[in-house]
Amino acid sequence: MALPPRIEGVLRGRRRLPATGLAYPARRFIEREGASGRLLMVAAAIALAWANSPWSDAYGSVWGHEVTFDLGGLEVRESLRAWINDGLMTVFFFLVTLEVKRELIGGTLASRRTAAFPVAAALGGMLAPAAIYLSISLVTGAPAHGWGVPIATDVAFVLAGLAFISPGAPPVMVTFLLTLAVVDDIGAIVVIAAFYSTSIDWAALGVVVVIVGIIVGMQRLGLRMRTLYATAAVALWLAVHESGVHATLAGVILAALTPASPSLELPEFQRRAPALMDRIQEDDPDQDAEPERALGELEELTSRTEAPLERLENAFQPWSGYVILPLFALANAGIRIDPGTLVASLTSHIALGVALALALGKPLGIVGGSWLARASGLAEPPDGLRWRHVVVVALLGGIGFTVSLFITNLAFADATAHEAKIGILAATLLALLAATIVRRGILRDAFD
Repeated sequence: MALPPRIEGVLRGRRRLPATGLAYPARRFIEREGASGRLLMVAAAIALAWANSPWSDAYGSVWGHEVTFDLGGLEVRESLRAWINDGLMTVFFFLVTLEVKRELIGGTLASRRTAAFPVAAALGGMLAPAAIYLSISLVTGAPAHGWGVPIATDVAFVLAGLAFISPGAPPVMVTFLLTLAVVDDIGAIVVIAAFYSTSIDWAALGVVVVIVGIIVGMQRLGLRMRTLYATAAVALWLAVHESGVHATLAGVILAALTPASPSLELPEFQRRAPALMDRIQEDDPDQDAEPERALGELEELTSRTEAPLERLENAFQPWSGYVILPLFALANAGIRIDPGTLVASLTSHIALGVALALALGKPLGIVGGSWLARASGLAEPPDGLRWRHVVVVALLGGIGFTVSLFITNLAFADATAHEAKIGILAATLLALLAATIVRRGILRDAFD
């Protein structure tokens, strides 16, 4: 997964990461997302401890507290948990779609042959869990609409797990995991849009179309005022929220509209920058502010050589990884676990279906999809990727934490959502345990 050259240059200039070829982008990503995953684990642990403490009532009241915003006569009233799930998580899906777009244009998904192997693994990793859940649903009578819960893989959590059980993982293994996760995220976005939206308000959808047209028009006119785009983004979120389509899809739309090319090409910058540099170096006492003005113009000129996609991805990724996702875990992972709940979960068809679909379906689907793609001749694994690497990634793929919890809130009512969340937590623990046993026990010598 290639790192944008502009960002790579910044990071090298700061001496934060070693420039080691293929390992460079993979190491940079795993450092950031791995740290985010560890923070996610801490937030989830705090939520669980809080929900099972003497202050458990406070957990429900804090996240259930209603917050109202009055925006130009439109009043939006949601619980604090809903503002996180519907509002802040829009930024998460915005970043996911930016990453997907970047990979489709110039990354590992740009070449059909190189992308086919992880794409097949991801598709298998979505289809097999859904099939297992629906099979259990058919036999036990569990609600069939929960099939979307086990299809997702939590990339931040998985990278944190990979860093823990296999600190020296080959870069190609990380690249395979990240590409798989990108395709997995596409699938989750499609599933949410197609199957977990409420009744549609066509008038509000018409407003969505109008706002999209306005954003495209601003781009065509070359308008670059951030306040205009920020206002349009808020208006788009409100329109999507009122339409009945899940509000987080506003982030997907905005990312799809984000330009992937800079507004100023490098040759034009090279032509105009020298004159500005000359003005910066002028030493004329009669024009004290001239160097500062020229410096401002150079800064503006420089910013135009960076694609908005790259700039926004780099700006928002730390907020998503270090603030939004931990907040989401803190608000949603607080599951009451007592002897009665555990006994009930053991007999819950929903918990059983989700846990088996994630912990068993994900590994079977990822390995099976990879094998079919290889056996059919449609794809070849990337150089250096071995089946032992695929197996460990597949086992970790059973961690669907963030997006699985997200879809749970859409698929189930509060009581049954509790059972599904127990299944997600059980699958997460099983996936980590299985991957650790395989990596550090069965396949230890094969990695070392």
